[in-house]
Amino acid sequence: MNATPKITRHPSVCPHDCPSACALDVEVIDGTTIGRVYGARDQSYTAGVICAKVARYAERIHHPDRLLYPLKRTGPKGSRSFERISWDEAIATIAREFTAREARHGAQTIWPYYYAGTMGRVMRDGINRLTHAKKYSRFNGTICTNLAWPGFIAGTGKLAGPDPREMAKADCVVIWGTNAVATQVNVMTHAIAARKERGAKIVVIDIYDNATMQQADMALCLRPGTDGALACAVMHVLFRDGLADWDYLERYTDAPRELEAHLRTRGPEWGARITGLSVAQIEAFAHLVGQTKRTFFRLGYGFSRQRNGAVNMHAASCIAAVTGAWLHEGGGAFHNNGHIYGWKQAFHEGHALRDDNVRVLDQSQIGRSLTGDAEALKGGPPVTAMLIQNTNPMSVAPEQALVAQGFAREDLFTVVHEQFMTETAAMADIVLPATMFLEHDDIYSGGGHQYVEFAGKLIDPPGECRSNHDVIAALAKALGAEHPGFGMTPRALIANILQESGLPSLETLEKVNWVDVQPDFEASHYTRGFAWPDGKFRFKPDWPAVPYVKAGGKSVGLAGPWAAMPTFPDHWEVLEEADADHPFRLATSPARSFLNSTFSETASARKREGRPEVLIHPDDAAGLGVASGDRVRLGNARGSVVVHAKVFEGVQRGVLVCEGVWPNACFIEGRGINTLTGADSPAPFGGAAFHDNKVWVKREV
Repeated sequence: MNATPKITRHPSVCPHDCPSACALDVEVIDGTTIGRVYGARDQSYTAGVICAKVARYAERIHHPDRLLYPLKRTGPKGSRSFERISWDEAIATIAREFTAREARHGAQTIWPYYYAGTMGRVMRDGINRLTHAKKYSRFNGTICTNLAWPGFIAGTGKLAGPDPREMAKADCVVIWGTNAVATQVNVMTHAIAARKERGAKIVVIDIYDNATMQQADMALCLRPGTDGALACAVMHVLFRDGLADWDYLERYTDAPRELEAHLRTRGPEWGARITGLSVAQIEAFAHLVGQTKRTFFRLGYGFSRQRNGAVNMHAASCIAAVTGAWLHEGGGAFHNNGHIYGWKQAFHEGHALRDDNVRVLDQSQIGRSLTGDAEALKGGPPVTAMLIQNTNPMSVAPEQALVAQGFAREDLFTVVHEQFMTETAAMADIVLPATMFLEHDDIYSGGGHQYVEFAGKLIDPPGECRSNHDVIAALAKALGAEHPGFGMTPRALIANILQESGLPSLETLEKVNWVDVQPDFEASHYTRGFAWPDGKFRFKPDWPAVPYVKAGGKSVGLAGPWAAMPTFPDHWEVLEEADADHPFRLATSPARSFLNSTFSETASARKREGRPEVLIHPDDAAGLGVASGDRVRLGNARGSVVVHAKVFEGVQRGVLVCEGVWPNACFIEGRGINTLTGADSPAPFGGAAFHDNKVWVKREV
């Protein structure tokens, strides 16, 4: 008879690139295998609810296609022809190749490149220590937050807002620019609790009829990139109809009378022409939030992924200041809580070794950097070697044609530390097998909540998988890089980060699993003043003064047409507008079963999503002679992609939506959707405008 397996339950934290950073309750079977994964019930933000893809994590961690051993390329780049080698040979080969290229071009020819495949602070950020110790080209992570965070900070002065659990205490929850059902399920947990317990209204603002919109009491489907116009028209109505809180405005904001005057020409008719909404929809939304003091504006990342995204984010955040919602529990505006943690990682990331004369290369412009664009390279040497962790640029980066061209260079030596043979790993010279989060120790925090969370190793990794920290330490030794952190364990680095940051000790976290660091009501709602020197919420942003810190702890420089940014909230016409040759606007929105390109390797996720499709309005489809299931070619100056069409009433005319970062091979011609995405730097600090692409469409015969 087979022995009954022993199942134990352990706390952990979801490591993936999501504001929820869910607290987990994980089954471990016989000490070696992961069973079911649950949301932790005793962590009040997760509240026992997690997304389906993480609940099925056993499918991913025990997947038969996981990388298990170091590999060396034996065929052409992209051919997936590799042979197994030892770790000693892999590290020695990398050190030899990096050293040779450094001798020829200087240290900046090597570019360590990473992102948020794990949000664990030890495993994600330790690569910066090697970068600084060796004076390699530094990294500016622009692909996600550069448009959203500055837009919010421009008003409040810091990246923080009301306790996100207060959504459950709101009388109206506005979910703006995030498909929370698919990407932040805990937002729905608290919003629906408010509806059940308080009769709260849920408003959803987005560019297509997605799963979150279907949960709304009021659903506003507008044209991409027009959120600033909606916000202005709403504030116009608030001022016009006596719904602005003048006591609050005079006490807590910088220029309310000027704002009112500015908005007199930006009424509902003006907003309707720009957004595609009706005047009645704009008026109804304005009256709902104007008459409901406990309105919680939950502002997402999606609507900021436009060339005017920072302006849109700022404009949306201004509504709560006009209504005075900030003064009420369950009211105010929230985007991300990053400021409350006070993370300090100078030792962990090796800031003492940082040389600010070393160039900082833009993550989003990897295609330009790898194909020799002098501006992208900051006038420096070519990139001839890369170390890549926690990201898949061959799939997720903009301007995919350039990215593929760059990675195909025979003179580019590429090392990819990965869990699966992704498109980027297939282009590598050396592939190293990586652990997953349940196979190492790390520390986390949630942008969408207020918890510092520890997740300890629960099982041993398969094969010869090694953690990011172990790989960085081994390379440092082989390359002669010196820093005490290379010789420390992940637990020791966690303890150091917590101590530097003034947070509870590792020993405390191991006992309690997570610690709530949410500031008190007065701080969270800025009742003692906002985080600018004068204590005022800024309707008139000083964009160069926005305290936005990236690129290894140093403020990034201004980018794009920042000097032309509007003085007040507005619809800023810098979008990649449709034109006669490109009559459609394409957004590349997230799918429910994928997280960026992660989870696309699992059978359950593939089955749920089906295949890449582009959503197109019935009238547009009819004009093109296109029916659901037909192949269509989308194109612009960056290239073209062939995908199946899905005729869909839930978008405005002229708008296309393609969900999910599918592997390139899933597209009919093997070119992914980010072939069509641009990599120019939007104001004020760069970024990637994934939802701002003009394209043409043709039916493929």
